[in-house]
Amino acid sequence: MSTDRYQSPLSERYASKEMQYLFSPDMKFRTWRKLWIALAETEKELGLSQNGAPVITDEQIEEMKAHADDINYQVAKAREKEVRHDVMSHVYAYGQQCPKAAGIIHLGATSCYVGDNTDIIVMTEALKLVKRKLVNVMDELARFADTYKAQPTLAFTHFQPAQPTTVGKRASLWLQEFYLDLEDLDYVLSTMKLLGSKGTTGTQASFLELFDGDQETVDKIDPMIAKKMGFEECFPVSGQTYSRKVDTRVVNVLAGIAASAHKMSNDIRLLQHLKEVEEPFEKTQIGSSAMAYKRNPMRSERIASLARFVITDALNPAITSATQWFERTLDDSANKRLSVPEAFLAVDGILDLCLNVVDGLVVYPKVIEKHLRSELPFMATENILMDAVKNGGNRQELHERIRKLSMEAGRVVKEEGGENNLLELIAADPAFPVSMEELQAAMDPGRYVGRSREQVETFLARVIDPVLEKNKALLGLKSEINV
Repeated sequence: MSTDRYQSPLSERYASKEMQYLFSPDMKFRTWRKLWIALAETEKELGLSQNGAPVITDEQIEEMKAHADDINYQVAKAREKEVRHDVMSHVYAYGQQCPKAAGIIHLGATSCYVGDNTDIIVMTEALKLVKRKLVNVMDELARFADTYKAQPTLAFTHFQPAQPTTVGKRASLWLQEFYLDLEDLDYVLSTMKLLGSKGTTGTQASFLELFDGDQETVDKIDPMIAKKMGFEECFPVSGQTYSRKVDTRVVNVLAGIAASAHKMSNDIRLLQHLKEVEEPFEKTQIGSSAMAYKRNPMRSERIASLARFVITDALNPAITSATQWFERTLDDSANKRLSVPEAFLAVDGILDLCLNVVDGLVVYPKVIEKHLRSELPFMATENILMDAVKNGGNRQELHERIRKLSMEAGRVVKEEGGENNLLELIAADPAFPVSMEELQAAMDPGRYVGRSREQVETFLARVIDPVLEKNKALLGLKSEINV
C-alpha cells in the first residue's frame, strides 16, 4: 500500500473484495478483450470476406483467446502516453500479444463498443452482488422481526411517546423499505441491455460497409454479440453510447437502498441512546478515546455517513444524462469513472454493515418494559375512560377529570423528577369507581399493541417468505467489516 498518495476509503475501509474486483482494471480490460473476441467471432460467423476469402480466421480467434486474460498493462500504458487514447492503446497492446490477429481486432467498432458494453456488464454484475447482500439483510431482519413480533415497546411519533407497538413490528417497517428496494433492483436488472456494436453515431454504417450493404446480415450482429456476452438483447437504437439514463436508473436504485439503510440506522442509534436496543459491540472495541465507558453506535453511524454520500451521488448520473449533446459528448467520461463505481462500492459497504448490525442486534426487554410502563398510564386512559362510562359515568365529565389528572402527573414527572403517579390519582378520585388493583391489572402492555404481532406474521408469510424462498440460492452470506 502506498502511503505517499491519496487512497480511497471506499476500497481501503468499506467495500468488499468482490465489489472492488468488479470495478478493477482486470475486470475492465479482460471484458474488453472478451468483447473483441465476440466481435471477431460474430464477423467470421456472418461470413465477412474479401474477394471470396475469409477476413477472419479460426487461428486469429484462437490467438486472441489465448491472451484474453494476461493483460500487458505496461505496453498499454506506454502507448497511451503517446496517443492519448485508452482504447487504441489497448488495441495496440493486444495486437502485440496477438500478431496474427492484430489487424482484425476492433474491426468496424468504435471505442464505446468496448467501453460502454463493459460498463453495462460491470453494472449488471455489481447489481447482482448488491441483490445478494440485500436479500441476506432482509433474511436477517425477517428473523429478528419474527423473534420479537410480540415484544411490546414504546412507539414514537415526532419522537414523542405514542401508542405502543412491538420490537418486531418496528423491524418490519425497516424490512418493508428494503423490500421496495429489491423490487426496484429486480426491475432495473431485468431491463439491462448491451449497447451492441453500432458505430460512431449509432447507425452501424461501418458494418454496412464491411458487409457490402447487406442489411439482413448487419441486423444479426447485435443479437449475436449479446448472446455471446450472456445478455438477452441490445438496445434497439442508440447514438455512439448507450443512453446515460441507464446510469441514472441504476444509481437511483442504489440511492434507494442507501436511504432505507439510513432510516434503519437512525432508529437503531436512537434506540441505543435509550438503551433498549444496541448494535454489536466487541469485547476489545473502544467506544471513545476519552470516555472509556461509552458504547457508541459506530456501525450505524457509518451506515448513515456512507448513505448520505450515495444519496447525493445520485445527482451525478442524472445531470450527466440531462447534459449529453446529440449522439455523443465526452463530458460524461470522467464523471462516470467516479460516480458509478463509488456508488456501488459505498452501497456494498453499507449492506455489509447492515448485515453485521442486524445479525448482532441486542435487545434489552427490561429497559423496554421500564420505559413502556412509565408512559403506559397515559396511554391506558382511553380504556379507563371507556370502562368508567360503562359503569354509568358521564363521558365528557370524566374526560375532563382525566385530562386534569394527566396534567398533574406530567407535572410531577417533569418538574419534580418523580414517578408517573397517574394511576394513584385516578384511583383516589371518587369520579372513577375503580381500585388501584384493577388499574394495575389494566397495565398489561400486550393490551395496547393492537395487531402488531398479527401484522408481522402476515407480512412475513405473504410478502417476505416467498421472496426469500425465490432467492434462497443467495442466502447464507455472512458479512465481514474491515474496521
